[in-house]
Amino acid sequence: MRIAQASIGQSSSQRSALSVQAAPPDNGDRRTVDGADYIHFHGYWVRYYAPLEESLASRKTLIDHLTRRAFHHTEPGINTPGERLDTARAYYLNQTDPAMKRVNAAMLAGALFNRATDIFTAVVELEEKGVLISRDNELMKACGDYFKEALELGRDVKHFSGEEGIDELWGEPFRAFTLPITAYYESRFIKVAQAMANIDKLAAHMKTLFCERPEFSNISALLDDYALAAKHECETMKSDVCIFDIWPRFVATGEALGAVQPDIQPACSRECRYVMEEAQKTLIAGRDLLNWVARARVPMPRSTAAYFARCELLKERFNAC
Repeated sequence: MRIAQASIGQSSSQRSALSVQAAPPDNGDRRTVDGADYIHFHGYWVRYYAPLEESLASRKTLIDHLTRRAFHHTEPGINTPGERLDTARAYYLNQTDPAMKRVNAAMLAGALFNRATDIFTAVVELEEKGVLISRDNELMKACGDYFKEALELGRDVKHFSGEEGIDELWGEPFRAFTLPITAYYESRFIKVAQAMANIDKLAAHMKTLFCERPEFSNISALLDDYALAAKHECETMKSDVCIFDIWPRFVATGEALGAVQPDIQPACSRECRYVMEEAQKTLIAGRDLLNWVARARVPMPRSTAAYFARCELLKERFNAC
């Protein structure tokens, strides 16, 4: 992995500095700009954070964080305590209604996650008391089995929007349990780069659809600002002090984009006004999807495809307006 040091003036942006280089970067290349570290994957420079040290305590900290984040971004009601695992499994096995069984599966997955975390917490506490537990220990094997089963049920867990499953995020605690911590961090940098690509794809599609219309001719810069803020939010850890600038900018640019109203033209018919109402709702839906991708830090391909289909229907209505 090559590490290059970048020296730029304070007047230049970090992103501009990252884009100026003699040769295309390789995956895993790193640069430092204005004291901030970045790593390159698949066409994107992602904010780099050094991995935690390799220890059970560090792994527990990481898994706890990832488990909370998984529950935060998924549907409500599935954060089932680990001590209720047997009950959750019984209801899942006995459920015959397909729609309800999916939710029971999600609740079971939550219980499995929490049971695995309970066991791992106990293992770390024993290690802190001087009792070393190997990977071959029955407790560690059970912990891994619970994480694996939760991952397999992850296909039944939906994003809190209800629009699609989010198994990419749901599987992270299992990967953090099985992979070396440095390898897990690399996988996260790659996912962030993929999320950034999803953000750029969405923003470009929205610009193509809306900016050609005189009713929305003023939103190009707003879309650019929000997409950039979304990528910054996507790559920034909440523990980083710069979040006090990143998060307010992300919220404010999203609010500005959401406040856009179509500039109704003088000759606009009643039918065209209905189209503009749908266009404004479609713009808000795109803003929301950008928000979800940035905060989950994983791509959302099914939601993106569904949104693009909605845009195509709107485009057809634009042509008749």
